[in-house]
Amino acid sequence: MALYNIERSGVLRPIILGLLAALFFATTFVLNRGMELSGGSWIWSASLRFIFMVPFLLVIVIRRNNLKPLLELMKEKPWEWVLWSTVGFGLFYAPLCFATVFSPGWLVAGTWQFTIIAGSLLAPLFYETIHTKEGSIKIRGKIPLKGLLFSLIILLGIGCMQLEQAESLTTRDFWLGIIPVVIASFAYPLGNRKMMVIANGRLDVFQRVLGMTLASMPLWLVLSVYGVIEVGMPSASQTFQSLIVAISSGVIATALFFKATDMVKDNMQRLASVEATQSIEVLFALMGEIIFLSLAFPSPLSWLGIVLVIIGMILHSYLSHVGVKANSNVNLQPKKARI
Repeated sequence: MALYNIERSGVLRPIILGLLAALFFATTFVLNRGMELSGGSWIWSASLRFIFMVPFLLVIVIRRNNLKPLLELMKEKPWEWVLWSTVGFGLFYAPLCFATVFSPGWLVAGTWQFTIIAGSLLAPLFYETIHTKEGSIKIRGKIPLKGLLFSLIILLGIGCMQLEQAESLTTRDFWLGIIPVVIASFAYPLGNRKMMVIANGRLDVFQRVLGMTLASMPLWLVLSVYGVIEVGMPSASQTFQSLIVAISSGVIATALFFKATDMVKDNMQRLASVEATQSIEVLFALMGEIIFLSLAFPSPLSWLGIVLVIIGMILHSYLSHVGVKANSNVNLQPKKARI
């Protein structure tokens, strides 16, 4: 009966797509950890993914006849594209790959959920559009204090997961497994939101991802040169696994997730349900490492942390969209300009 009601609500298919996206996103953490354990360098895990993404995204964008508008838009502000793409993609993915040197993939995936908190803290740097009876106005974003209360649940969960890890690592290695992920958690929403402002609704998701990949390519090429000097060329195995990551996470997961959110974009409750599916990344990554990397089962404390992270993400997602719905119904009077 419950499944029937979900089907009638029209949210079952988007949720399934969201779960599939989380599954493909989780392969990133599992394969990156596997490459590290087999002797591969995080340098190649990071750079090869984005290098391999280019031809696939090019095919998609060209087949949709959207390449020319993208290139024209990139010519308007080329240095801003390079800067914020490097932040959004470079300072996001390179630190995540570096963190897998010191932490298992499922733990990196769990700590990565800190990005929800980071995104909330970055709100004052951007403006949001409020639709009123008098029209649309832009106001500076505010840190959602109520949402941060639920974010404390996520932080508590991350702390529980990291506590077990702290017992088996030196202080240096422990922090090197956390700090890069925190940096990535701020860089990803910052870079992507800046690029969304620059694009101003003129690009679809594949155009924007391709544009940011191309604009961040100087970083990946420099990192590749450093990789050749520091560790030599990547092995055939690491090259193949990086290709899988590029396809599964960079193309398939992105397409599935944005398709799911697009299907429910006009219903805030359903949108929250779809976004909450991404909390399952932690479980998928953990299952993948247990099956393919023979990882031992985490302790009960770590399981408690995983559950808290998932609950915190779900509550945060629902509360944020309730707030959006409430704001959209508020009748705000524009302030008169001071003379």
